Parts: sequence; structure tokens; C-alpha cells
Amino acid sequence: MNRNRLSASLQAGLNNQMTQEALAAQIYLSYGAWAASAGYNGIANFLFRHANEERNHMMKFLEYILERGGKVEIAAIPQPPADPTSVQHCFEQVFQQEINNTAGIYKLVKMSFDEGDWASWNFLQWFVKEQTEEETLALGLLDKIKVAGGERATDEALYALDRDLEKQPDEAELAETKTVENP
Repeated sequence: MNRNRLSASLQAGLNNQMTQEALAAQIYLSYGAWAASAGYNGIANFLFRHANEERNHMMKFLEYILERGGKVEIAAIPQPPADPTSVQHCFEQVFQQEINNTAGIYKLVKMSFDEGDWASWNFLQWFVKEQTEEETLALGLLDKIKVAGGERATDEALYALDRDLEKQPDEAELAETKTVENP
């Protein structure tokens, strides 16, 4: 008896996204190690926390594939890109990585919609919201770096940013939670 309730294409896409989430974790881990070695322990802590978050996303995909009776395919994870050249470059790369993740999620959402796989479509809605949050958070950090001076930020400004990121919440507040009373 075939227990798999995923199409071959959706199963392959979910497995691919699971690998992308693992790569995202490795990128955050790699950049966190870079930040720590450069003395930015607050930034490193922030990036290490996000590495764990991406691993959790990977596990959500793995568990979902199993729950739907599919076959999990563990693939090699590509090596993360080279170390950033600056704090600004680090977070530009983080933002780009989140955009790439979002593109993968959107592709899966469309595929599940086109196939009428409403269970998968529903599962993926959590990731749509999560990616909106991740992109918002990354853009907010790029704004902070810009205010700090961008590529020409002083050591004092980077020190303050480093301290802020150590305590930075891991989630961004999204527009959908805003009201006239709480802009």
C-alpha cells in the first residue's frame, strides 16, 4: 500500500527546501563564527540563534514529508559563501539568503496550489509568514547599519550595534499586527 500523499514533484521540492534551510543554518553559523572572530560577540550571538532557527525550519520540512508518507532525501549541503568583508556585507548577504529562501517557499506554495494539495499549501503558509518576518528583520538590521554609517561606520557605532544585536528579538513585528493605536 502506498502511503505517500505527496506528488513526486512536491516531494522533491520539499526535500530541496529542507536542504536550503540546512544551508541557511550553515550560512548563519559561518557568519556567526566570522563575527565572533572579529570581536562582534553580540552579532555572533544573534547569528548563532538564527542558525538554530533555520535548523528548526529544516526539521519542520523533514517531519512534514514523513507525516505525509513521503521519502526524506538527505542531500549534501553546499559550502557557505566566503566570510563577509564587513558587518554591512554580512547583513546584505543575510538578506539575500532570506530572499532566496522566500523564492523557494513561494515556488512550493504555487506548486501545492496548482496541484490542489491543500494540506501542503496550509503547511507552507507558516513559512510564508516566517519569511516575511525574516526579510523584515534583515531589512531593519540593514537600516540600523546604514544609520551607524554603513561601510564607514565607526568602531563606536559598530560597538553599539553589536550590543543592540545581542538583545535584539529574533522576530520582527509585522505590519499585520499594527493598528492606529499601535503603529
